[in-house]
Parts: sequence; structure tokens; C-alpha cells
Amino acid sequence: MTRALRAATRRSTLARTQTDHVAALLGVDIDFVLVETTADRRPEIPLWELGGQGAFVTEVQAAVLDDRADIAVHSAKDLRSTPTDGLVIAAVPEREDPRDALVGSTLDTLPVGGRVGTGSVRRRAQLSWLRPDLTFGGLRGNIETRLAAAGRFDAIVVAYAALRRLGRTAAVAEVLDPSVMLPQVAQGALAVECRVGDERVRSLLAPIEHRPTRRAVDAERAFLAELGGGCDRPVGAFATVDDDGRVHLDALVASGDGRILFRDRADGDDPGAVGRDLGRALLERAGAAQILDDAAPTVAAFPRDE
Repeated sequence: MTRALRAATRRSTLARTQTDHVAALLGVDIDFVLVETTADRRPEIPLWELGGQGAFVTEVQAAVLDDRADIAVHSAKDLRSTPTDGLVIAAVPEREDPRDALVGSTLDTLPVGGRVGTGSVRRRAQLSWLRPDLTFGGLRGNIETRLAAAGRFDAIVVAYAALRRLGRTAAVAEVLDPSVMLPQVAQGALAVECRVGDERVRSLLAPIEHRPTRRAVDAERAFLAELGGGCDRPVGAFATVDDDGRVHLDALVASGDGRILFRDRADGDDPGAVGRDLGRALLERAGAAQILDDAAPTVAAFPRDE
């Protein structure tokens, strides 16, 4: 009889739902190892002060590294863009819808000067580019907390995948196409980590790997790594993979206030090369590297996505 897998995950309803999804794909029993991260315990502190990218995963990863758990299930967008020593992303299941969604109002019906709730410099920069009249307020917490706070704003922005996973799509006023708003790197995807040398677990996870999703996520993460930053910067990326396995990556770098936005595309057969090449191309565009440096102070007011 196959031993139940011990899965480390955050305590939030969304995190547990995502782990249930992985268990269903695997068809094995899962014993939850629930981890409360510092970022979960201290919602009043901007995430950039807690380490920015990785704030929701470090303590979950520690449970696998010290053998309290066999696997860790993450929202792939929460992972650092570089590997964690001792761990490997052993499976990336098929991606959920990667788009962002507006709750409370559509983009076109937001009033002039409307106030939008978001805890994301990426979302704020792109909305400011589209609608320079909009104003913004910080918004952090789990999905239920943010939905409960929606009445304080004319609209809030959340990941559509989270609403789909929690059965809360009735709250959506508009789903924003990537041509309008590029998602965060790896948004909508899950990543399942295990210890590098744990061949038993790696073999158990192999069947749930979705190759097109992996290739798309690899390209997006390579782009982010090339920029040398994390998801606390006003950057976005979204890759698609055609039937022949060719990767098509769309990415952007913006100023924190949305007044300047560089957006470009790249295609190729090697996901990592596509991401790195597009990252370099955007950094070499006039002023793009300086824009990222100048955007850093905005993180205090608008921390990274969740």
C-alpha cells in the first residue's frame, strides 16, 4: 500500500483547496502539514519588509527540507525566480486561468477618479497606464478578506484563478484579457516541490506534470530572473505554447506610476532562452533598467501580488 504523502501548505482556504486539487490529480491520500507563514501572521506589514518574493513560501519549503513533509504545494507566482537549494519543482500541473479580474466595476464603467483596491505594483502600473485618472488604495489579505473589503473601493483587482478555485466567480465584474493587463509571472499555475534526492516522490509526481504549462512557466520565470528582481516590481509576463511546443512570451516593464511602460514579445523553442532574451531586450530599451530601480520605493505603498 502506498504511503500517504505529507503535503506542506499554508493554512488559507485557497492554499488548502490547491493542495486538495493536487491530491485529486495524484489519486493518493494526502496528510496536510499546515504552515502559518510570517506573512500570514503579520498582514499589517507590507510584504516587501518581510522579504518580498518568497514571503509566502520560505517556511512552507522548510517543512520539506527538514522532513516534516514530502512535498510543498505553492501558487507558482509566489516562488522566487531562482531555485531553492535542496528542492526541485517536481511537477507543474495544468494551469488555471491566469488572468486578473475586477470586482465591483468594469474598467470602462469605473468613474473618473475612481478608487481601486490592489496590493500590486504591477496591477497599479498597468491600470494607471490605461486610466491615468484612477486612484489606488492598498489591499492585502486572503481572497475572502479582500472580497469583504471590496465595498471600500469602486473596484478591486484579484487573480481570476483564485476566484475560480474558490467558487467565487459570481463576484467578477470583468476578466481582464492579457492584451489589457499582463498577469504576474506564473499566475494561475501551481508548483509542487520535493527534496532533490527523493526519487520515490518525484516518480509519484511525474504523471501530473503538464508540459505546456511547465514550458510557459519556465519562460516567464526566466524573464523575471533576468530582470534580477521579484514580484514586488512593476513587471508582468505571460507565455503561451503552441501545438508544436513553441513558446510565445509577452512581457512588460513599467514605472510604478504607470506613466512609462515598455512591452515586447519573443518566440522560440527554448523556454529559458526566450525568457532571458526578452528580459535583456527590455532592460536594454532606453530607460527600462532605470525605471525598475526608480520603482523600488513604490513597493512600500503597493506590495506584491497574492
